[in-house]
Amino acid sequence: MNKTAPTDIYNTHFGFSERPFTLLPDPEFLFWSRDHRLAFTMLEYGMMTRAPITVITGEVGAGKTTLLQYMLRTLGEEADIGLISNAQGGRGELLQWVLHAFSVQFDPNFSYVQLFQQLQEHMLDVYARGRRMVLIIDEAQNLTPETVEELRMLTNINSNKDELLQLVLVGQPEFRDMIRQPGLRQFLQRVGASFHLGPMSPQTVAEYVAHRLGVAGGTGAEIDPAAIPLIHEVTGGVPRLVNQICDLALVYAFSADQPAVTEQTVRSVLDDGVYLGGFASERNPTQ
Repeated sequence: MNKTAPTDIYNTHFGFSERPFTLLPDPEFLFWSRDHRLAFTMLEYGMMTRAPITVITGEVGAGKTTLLQYMLRTLGEEADIGLISNAQGGRGELLQWVLHAFSVQFDPNFSYVQLFQQLQEHMLDVYARGRRMVLIIDEAQNLTPETVEELRMLTNINSNKDELLQLVLVGQPEFRDMIRQPGLRQFLQRVGASFHLGPMSPQTVAEYVAHRLGVAGGTGAEIDPAAIPLIHEVTGGVPRLVNQICDLALVYAFSADQPAVTEQTVRSVLDDGVYLGGFASERNPTQ
């Protein structure tokens, strides 16, 4: 087996400047599939038109957080951004989350009315300074219908005809199901832009893999195109799962001193049970 520094993994072997398939969201590796381009367009549209609410949904690992991070880079300095990654709790707790997100100091013993009043005063102050507020909530599927309705109420705070707060909610498919409930029809009516990120097709997986290999300094040939159908089958086209199995396959190819990942390399990863992605457990693609 080749010897290498622990932080290098297989990079020197393949000529990479960095690992191409890490599991952490990285806007530098963002691949503009048709769906990702449309999702980002809807995010931009929501921002440009100052839509009260923008909703983006998709499966776990579909690339929603990476899109969010990329969007944050494009927002101008005129916006105050509040980011909540995993809000939970009731109405009063939600207001505390929002105040924290915008770095507003408050007394934790305040009543709901006092918290609401403090947030409203802050929103009016931001507006008076010619700025706007954008509240981004990631993992929105963890909200309750009651807190979703409370968020809608926050978008009712306005000055003349101007919205003081824009909401961007990003979550898993169950969030889309939640907001379609009859009790949340007023919330749904305030959604000005939305998109659902679906899984990638086999062709898109091939383009995605080649893209990430290239960004990392590779040629794109480090994973044989013949291995792509199997990669797509066992990952269902979910980007994070594609990253997971490709990373493991590159480790296997490096360990065997192979110049590229082949279909057999991927099968070896599956046979050894080191890939724990959800789709691999539903079928055995090596049989």
